[in-house]
Amino acid sequence: MSESINVLGEKLETCGKDPITGFYRDGCCNVGPDDFGLHAVCAVVTDEFLEFSKARGNDLSTPRPEFGFEGLKAGDSWCLCAARWQEAFDAGCAPRVRLRATHQAALEKCALDDLKTQGTDLS
Repeated sequence: MSESINVLGEKLETCGKDPITGFYRDGCCNVGPDDFGLHAVCAVVTDEFLEFSKARGNDLSTPRPEFGFEGLKAGDSWCLCAARWQEAFDAGCAPRVRLRATHQAALEKCALDDLKTQGTDLS
């Protein structure tokens, strides 16, 4: 498997280990052919975004112990579906993004300039 690359063209960094995130639950926003939701955007979720996502049918804040999911709270880093992040951005409630931990595949659904406006790790 080749090295994963972020939206800045660098090696993909870890997004979050507590809670463990990523489609593959490896702490990174790695994507693959079985990740139909393209969980590529490493976001630091907010209460506003969690409410937005729940209203759109994806409740990320309610614990689901049957899936080993404790539910997210504001401040958690989480690999979001790229299209959902862009939808939240367009609605004015996108969470901040850790660009170095956001997989380049996010660019299939998200504009780089939009991601950068929410970036937390630009130097």
